[in-house]
Amino acid sequence: MKLRIISVALIGIFIYSCSPKITPQVTEASTVKGDTEEPAISSVSLPANSTDGKSIYENNCAKCHKLYDPKSFSRQAWIPILYDMQKKAQLSDAEMDKILAYLSKE
Repeated sequence: MKLRIISVALIGIFIYSCSPKITPQVTEASTVKGDTEEPAISSVSLPANSTDGKSIYENNCAKCHKLYDPKSFSRQAWIPILYDMQKKAQLSDAEMDKILAYLSKE
């Protein structure tokens, strides 16, 4: 009986670890004003000066891997990358916004 429980648990862990990781999709919201459709303003305000984002990026991300050139990816490509790394680097949402502003400014 113990052998069955252990084997079911191991199979469950194996299946869970092999499942695809789902990242949130980023969609651009839009509003309709009159006859034209205009992009909605994001609720996240980006800082005018991205030096904070650069220093956070260099100090936290370089601890684990080489730093990528900000031009390596588009803004839309950086978002899921940063989302995955946020948990590992233990960064707040405000810090992630600053990093994203720096990476997409270049």
